[in-house]
Amino acid sequence: MQLSFPLAEEPDDITREKGRKLFAGNTDFLKGVVAMSGLPEADRIEVCFAGRSNVGKSTLINALTGRVKLARASNTPGRTQEINFFTTTEGPYLVDLPGYGFANAPVAVVAKWQALLKQYLQGRQNLRRAFVLVDTRHGVKPVDEEIMSLLDSAAVTFQCVMTKADKVKAHEREKILTQVRGALAKHPAAYPEIVLTSSEKGDGIPTLRSIIAGLD
Repeated sequence: MQLSFPLAEEPDDITREKGRKLFAGNTDFLKGVVAMSGLPEADRIEVCFAGRSNVGKSTLINALTGRVKLARASNTPGRTQEINFFTTTEGPYLVDLPGYGFANAPVAVVAKWQALLKQYLQGRQNLRRAFVLVDTRHGVKPVDEEIMSLLDSAAVTFQCVMTKADKVKAHEREKILTQVRGALAKHPAAYPEIVLTSSEKGDGIPTLRSIIAGLD
């Protein structure tokens, strides 16, 4: 019987090279957006990265692009309060969404950027896929369920990307994956494959590059 939400397979040589080429060119910061009126023209497809604070979004984007300081990581949960857009050469926008949960910010500020996040997900027609990052050490938390439910309601396909996989031993990882698969099964917008990554080791990065390069 086929496993529900299997791990994404390693790309073949052709697909792998397509992903490598996409990210071999210049990837540049375009702008940070704090209101829907500031969004760039929807003149190309885009993918976004969502995850709770300190899950490793910025580090993953840096690993994908091979740029050490392209996306800025913060040691303070909830510090990033903008939707950050990055351009790829003849490819999609990469969109780094504000971290959610445990925000060290005033309640009014948190509410404002959570509203912006919802508006973006529900109103961006060129958004092809959201990548929801889940820390392999912890699995899916209630705050992750909230963003997944929002993506369900917005009819935005999302794919689970497990981060920091190298921090967990193999037998413990299987337990976490079982929990994650059970959580994803409740969400109709969930894409039926999981990507297991380690930005530090480079594991899963070619796979994720190839997935992004294959979207149209």
